[in-house]
Amino acid sequence: MIHLIYATKGNGKTKRLLDLCSEETKVCEGSIVFIDKDKRYLREVPSSVRFVDISEYDITDDNGLYGFLCGMYAQNYDICTIFIDAFIKIVKKTPEEMEVFFRKLEKFSIDNNIEIIISVSADAEKAPEFLKKMIF
Repeated sequence: MIHLIYATKGNGKTKRLLDLCSEETKVCEGSIVFIDKDKRYLREVPSSVRFVDISEYDITDDNGLYGFLCGMYAQNYDICTIFIDAFIKIVKKTPEEMEVFFRKLEKFSIDNNIEIIISVSADAEKAPEFLKKMIF
């Protein structure tokens, strides 16, 4: 299942993502991964969570991110939840350009029973129709 924290800049998306991550450590029996564009929030993520600074891996678009996620899962089948902050900055595309990516990611999530929670910096009222069911 994919969930989107979808709001404009300055609306507390990262704080909410960090709070959800902390709560998830109390109930998840597998591994949790937190992906961000830099190490800014490294100390705010619980130590039991695998923090990934995606900038260290030269990921520059949605295809690269999708391959990276698949590779992480291939290495660790115990991943139950993945948090992704600064999504738009990582993939360098607008939400409207991401339908194929989200369809693939949704299938990946369902097939492997992984919850994926992503922060998207954009106006929720202008969200593409294919994303509206994922916004919470």
